[in-house]
Amino acid sequence: MTFVNPDDDALRALLKTVKTIAVVGLSPQPTRQSFRVAQAMQRYGYRIVPVRPLVDEVLGEQAYASLADIPFAVDLVNVFRAAEHVPAIVEQCLALHSMLRPFSTAHHLPSAIWIQEGIVHDAAAQHAQAGGMTVVMDRCILKEYVRLFTA
Repeated sequence: MTFVNPDDDALRALLKTVKTIAVVGLSPQPTRQSFRVAQAMQRYGYRIVPVRPLVDEVLGEQAYASLADIPFAVDLVNVFRAAEHVPAIVEQCLALHSMLRPFSTAHHLPSAIWIQEGIVHDAAAQHAQAGGMTVVMDRCILKEYVRLFTA
């Protein structure tokens, strides 16, 4: 089975409900794509949570070494890591689902994973979908936001 991204209506609905985005691989360097995209999404009103080991802060937000270290709910996990890292990130997301599900309502779980443009791992995307997550892959969250809401 081939992975298929959500349609525009589903993307609009997702981006309207998301408030907090954990950005895995967010670079503290302003010249990097992850920084520029996260900064723009922050300006559009989203709370950005950096997930990057050995970094204290990015974009004025405390950074965390892993998704499991974030002490509050995130709505969406945005991935800026190479494709070979995507399966492990999906597993972390799904582990948080199973760990938190008995203690929390669904809106406190990361309900979606957005794998940035140029990053493709069909098996991991399908695994995340099978685990109940909304998955967007090989698309830039900023480009999609601009296309769907500002055009």
